[in-house]
Amino acid sequence: MTPWSPMFLRIARRELRGGLKGFRIFLACLALGVAAIAAVGSVREAIEAGLTREGAVILGGNAEMSFTYRFADPDERAFMEGIASRVSETVDFRSMVVIDRDGTLERGLTQVRGVDSAYPLYGHVTLDPAIPLERALATTDRPGAVMDPVLIDRLALRIGDIFRLGTQEFELRAAMLTEPDGASGGFGLGPRTIVTLDGLSGSNLLAPGTLYETQYRLALPPGRDLQTAETEARARFEDSGMRWRDSRNGAPGMQEFIERIGAFLVLVGLAGLAVGGVGISSAVRAYLEGKIETIATLKTLGAESRTIFAAYFAQIGLLTLVGLALGLTLGALLPLALSPIIAAQLPVPIAFAIYPGPLAEAALYGALTALIFTLWPLARTEQVRAAALFRDASGPQRAWPRPIWTATILGLSVVLVGLATWLSGISRLAMGTAAGIIGSLLLLTLSALAIRALSRRLSRARALRGRTALRTALGAVGGPGSEATSVVLSLGLGLAVLAAVGQIDANLRAAIQRDLPTVAPSYFFVDIQPDQLQPFLDRVTNDPAVSRVDTAPMLRGVITRINGARARDVAGDHWVIQGDRGVTYTTTAPPPEEITQGQWWPDDYAGPPLAAFAAEEAAEIGLTIGDRLTINILGRDIEAEIAALRDVRFENAGIGFVLTLSQNALAGAPHTHIATVYAEEQAEAAILRDVAGDAPNITAIRVRDALDRVADALRSLAAATSYGAAATLLTGFIVLIGAAAAGERGRVFEAAVMKTLGASRAGILGSFALRSAILGAAAGIVAICAGALGGWAVMTFVMDSTYRFEPVSAVAIILGGALATLLSGLAFAWRPLATRPARVLRARD
Repeated sequence: MTPWSPMFLRIARRELRGGLKGFRIFLACLALGVAAIAAVGSVREAIEAGLTREGAVILGGNAEMSFTYRFADPDERAFMEGIASRVSETVDFRSMVVIDRDGTLERGLTQVRGVDSAYPLYGHVTLDPAIPLERALATTDRPGAVMDPVLIDRLALRIGDIFRLGTQEFELRAAMLTEPDGASGGFGLGPRTIVTLDGLSGSNLLAPGTLYETQYRLALPPGRDLQTAETEARARFEDSGMRWRDSRNGAPGMQEFIERIGAFLVLVGLAGLAVGGVGISSAVRAYLEGKIETIATLKTLGAESRTIFAAYFAQIGLLTLVGLALGLTLGALLPLALSPIIAAQLPVPIAFAIYPGPLAEAALYGALTALIFTLWPLARTEQVRAAALFRDASGPQRAWPRPIWTATILGLSVVLVGLATWLSGISRLAMGTAAGIIGSLLLLTLSALAIRALSRRLSRARALRGRTALRTALGAVGGPGSEATSVVLSLGLGLAVLAAVGQIDANLRAAIQRDLPTVAPSYFFVDIQPDQLQPFLDRVTNDPAVSRVDTAPMLRGVITRINGARARDVAGDHWVIQGDRGVTYTTTAPPPEEITQGQWWPDDYAGPPLAAFAAEEAAEIGLTIGDRLTINILGRDIEAEIAALRDVRFENAGIGFVLTLSQNALAGAPHTHIATVYAEEQAEAAILRDVAGDAPNITAIRVRDALDRVADALRSLAAATSYGAAATLLTGFIVLIGAAAAGERGRVFEAAVMKTLGASRAGILGSFALRSAILGAAAGIVAICAGALGGWAVMTFVMDSTYRFEPVSAVAIILGGALATLLSGLAFAWRPLATRPARVLRARD
């Protein structure tokens, strides 16, 4: 008889006639894990499809050419008009909205966009009241403006009120409800205000050296190839500081953020699937242990081990398909059902539909997980002997399966990890997650074995004599047939994921709260003109509430070449060469401890341009002393030799420049200054009032507000990962319930023996409760260790921050684990307590 003869199918079919009673946990674990991965993947695919479909609207054109500190020159404008059917010119910068209320000035930070008559090329600006944009921005007595409702509410403005930007008055004509290209700008520090370019001409906000960005949106004729246009534009203008974007990736920051969050949540989903895998293995093992007599009977009748293996493999394979179908259905329909809620939370268009790609990925993960976790208990059916029919077959089989099965399981695990690494797109995090899951499973398994050994030893300790309930509970935890491994694995891994998320969230919040009052400045002041610097310093340095003031010249430049080669060819996608970066100069050398390599130039240096580069970023790019950089500033190329590497700290929210040039390199270049002011909180309003009153073009950025926006983004990230961790924990609870249900038969016999020996119901219930609490607390303690290790790894290697153990969430997780195990154990304790001992013991004769 071969294993693939009709016999194994007949056996499988007859076994399935008994229904799905033994496989409910199996199906629930598999379906829930697959549904979580499918749902996250479907939402990510819907966002990417929406960004692709609406790329031109999000960007504001089919393509965009942008410049810093300047408008396009005639040659650049001629090129744009030559390839585009329409061109829209806009300018983007930060400024202060100033309102005069009976002599009292109120201010608010805003992100200003100056537009021409062609704006927007695609999409529509929705206003309240519903008037055309050109009418809202038209100049009557004064230029018109539209504003984000958040800023209107913050400044208590009404339609028709007058406010100033710089030295120009504007009339608020409408609230801006939607901005079609709002997602393309990335992270902004203030709500949006839109005015016309002509209206800005009298504001004195676009003076030479002021930090602003011009954007030229291009509407390309049908059939115009974006790649060809990009190649031509880069070849002609990239070295002059031009940056190119097009509708193929209209909101790169948003798209990358969504991709990263989606990939990370898929990895969290894989952790949940691993928890479900423990439940799958437990369910299959419990089912097969109940079939030992059947297997022994089949072997007595001449069935070979491989025939029996094939029969149960086919049976479980069919149920796996059912679980996958349930999970995929739920994962596909859940995003559609929640689409209004999801769309309301995201500032990008989302094309909800059923996407086969994420479903196939989830099915692949689910099938591999089910196969990995079912092969082990299935392979052990070979160890069942026909003699088991004539012995007490209730005890579980403990021997390892044959090496071929162990090697197969390891090989499939490697395939699963490789697929997760490849498909997630974040290989480092994927490998770290896989290592964390495998390490956690190993730690939890070893901990379960240690808990069993310790409990067995304690149950015999003299100090516990007379404490029957506790000794019985410890003996059950450490004895044969203990459910310790299942409980610690299932609940522990779920709690470990939740603990890691809790530690990361607590450390991020603590870092912001810890660093802000002691390190961060009160304000960043930007766009300080050279002739305004001394009056500014006179105001802030003479204020007794100000403890420190730092200033630096400020320009923006693009690193275009490194040692004569294109910067991107040398540095790849490093953030320093992506777009323009802050550049400064200094007339004095920094403290010697800041210089890590090389030598600073003399204060009166007048030779060829020299540069100092941030040491950490230089090491990442591969720059060394003597390398030559070409930096484009205001359309002019400056080649400078790296003379020194310096330690630059960005985490304190102070002034930090990756690139510092010798003063003679920037002689005559228009520029402004930036300043940081460290002051007592009660003095901040007066400083802002005086500085802005004397120089309305100076923009003040309150650092606490900026950090609050970062904190909000981090809280959103933490919330998203918490949802993933909650799904993992839910799977762990299902597995826990399955383990408790699987152990009910053993507890019935145990309760019968204890009753026969004179134990009361209260004593038996106390023993069961103590057993559950011990296992839950143990799982929680091990989960805290694994979660703390995971939190440390993420904070150290991903967030590049310090880590501090947070005890409050740790205690909550330990108590939660003990309570969850206690409740699940008690839920399956009533039947053993109600069963008559004689009936149970007579059935075991």
